[in-house]
Amino acid sequence: MGHARDSGGRSAAARAPGASSGAPLSAPLSSDGRLASLRLIRSENVGPVTFRELVSHFGSAERALDALPELSHRGGYRQPIRTCAREAAEAELAAAARIGARALIVGEPGYPQALAAIDPPPPLIYVKGNPGHLARPMLAIVGARNGSAAGQKLARLFASKVGGAGFVIVSGLARGIDAAAHEAALPTGTVAVLAGGPDNVYPPEHLILQQRIAEEGCLVTENPPGFAPRAQDFPRRNRIISGLALGVLIVEAARRSGTLVTARMAGEQGREVFALPGHPLDPRAEGTNALLKSGATLVTEPDDVLQALSPLLREPLSPARAPGGLTVRQEALPLDEPRTTPASLVEADRSRLLEALGPAPTDVDELARATGLSPRAIQIGLLELALAGRLERHGHHLVSLKG
Repeated sequence: MGHARDSGGRSAAARAPGASSGAPLSAPLSSDGRLASLRLIRSENVGPVTFRELVSHFGSAERALDALPELSHRGGYRQPIRTCAREAAEAELAAAARIGARALIVGEPGYPQALAAIDPPPPLIYVKGNPGHLARPMLAIVGARNGSAAGQKLARLFASKVGGAGFVIVSGLARGIDAAAHEAALPTGTVAVLAGGPDNVYPPEHLILQQRIAEEGCLVTENPPGFAPRAQDFPRRNRIISGLALGVLIVEAARRSGTLVTARMAGEQGREVFALPGHPLDPRAEGTNALLKSGATLVTEPDDVLQALSPLLREPLSPARAPGGLTVRQEALPLDEPRTTPASLVEADRSRLLEALGPAPTDVDELARATGLSPRAIQIGLLELALAGRLERHGHHLVSLKG
């Protein structure tokens, strides 16, 4: 599980996930382009995959916004699709600016390269603090909220030593292991990924720690100012934690825990998964020991992590300035490049696509084989259905019709 090795023995992270192109990053967005991107992200039925497909098809968020009503109507939506008003998007960006947070759209310079390589990346993240940390290689350290004293000591040890070697330590600002890792890594660089907005403090007792990270490290979230996290927002946060990092170290985790969700997502993203073994009678070791049985890399000291991650760097880290480059590269989204608007599907093609879809998840390539439609036609048909709220995306290019 942990290595996600290919036949050549390299980890998936070393194979630069998503780096099908060495295209340079696009230029920073104009204020109108950033506003349109935010409006598109906040519009009804537009998730990360749909955002990416819309921008890819239409070449800019502005043109995609204009196309939403017609696309959703063709997909079977019988009422006007709700698009985010310009005033609402302006207010959100102004609220972020007031608290010192900045919006980064995927494809812009400064958007973390490793995160841009996951499938799909968050279309927008808010960043508060030192954005330079996001350009450095990272190790995620996560674990139990009720971490033992020994577990928290180990988290501090690994965060301090790996951070001192030049890595930024990323975690989720939770109680226990997360907090211990952040505190130890403050002098060398730490990133906290929040489930709520950049001004939301959770848990409340971490107010001072969160303020220190905002001043000395960096806060990252995909949620707007004023947003209070819900239960479903924590797994979404976890995918960003693992997506930012070259590897994830699990210190302590129960058999069923959010920490194991992060480990699973790390494996799916091709990241290295490390685990510290624990006592068989400690419930907080059940999850880590299970990870080790399923293929995670066993580590007992920080050098184990450094030796595993060093081959994934383009140049050696300098403890003094920690430049380092990730082997993952970002394929820039053509946010301002003009594109020809794709023709709509004829009704017969739309019917063939609907007949091929059903409640069972189906691979997009299989849809092309079953219908005989071109990949571009399949893509626009799925966009129509997604905007109409009729499509379920399951990851790994699997889709189905909603019941």
